[in-house]
Amino acid sequence: MGAVLKANERTDLQHSSLKRLRAEGNIPAVVYGRNQESQSVYVDSVDFLKTIREVGRNGIISLDVGGNTTDVMLSDYQEDSIKRDILHADFIAVDMGSEITATVRLNLTGEAAGVKDGGVLQQPVHEISVTATPGNIPAAVELDVTNLQVGETLMVADLKANNNYQINDDESLVLASILAPRQEEEISSGEQQEPGTPENEEGRETKASEESES
Repeated sequence: MGAVLKANERTDLQHSSLKRLRAEGNIPAVVYGRNQESQSVYVDSVDFLKTIREVGRNGIISLDVGGNTTDVMLSDYQEDSIKRDILHADFIAVDMGSEITATVRLNLTGEAAGVKDGGVLQQPVHEISVTATPGNIPAAVELDVTNLQVGETLMVADLKANNNYQINDDESLVLASILAPRQEEEISSGEQQEPGTPENEEGRETKASEESES
């Protein structure tokens, strides 16, 4: 059973009521699902954050709305770009026996051998898509980069197989790579004459010699 999060139904859907709810320390939210009508609710912001820390970003939450509980997952949320406060949350009702698709964090583990040699570790992808029953959605997928050398890459195909979930991203998607150390470039303050005879020096001498003879 997932952690219980109490919620209250929202009957006043005016914009002004959203500001009031947030000022009172609540988060407006909506619950929706395949076999459920969309329902507007609100949850206490402290309880919400505590629950998400407990179950994880893709954990199962038992949402209690007036005594009626529904298994849900946090589908999405909106965050204030400055204060980092949660402004709105979307919960999706789930059937524990049916597969769903979710986005999960990609964590790189270990210290890459190429980094020890002076290379730079690049991680172009920080999340991947997986499909599984709700109880088998991982909080994160880990990728060991310990043996990664300079100039090498790791792709989705390099992730360890797991029978609990299916990875949806293309196997050729690059997840991590090691760039070679940057070489310092010598920058000249001005143009310098290349050593040796100028290309047109012989031509100038020939022309001058011909003119003197004539």
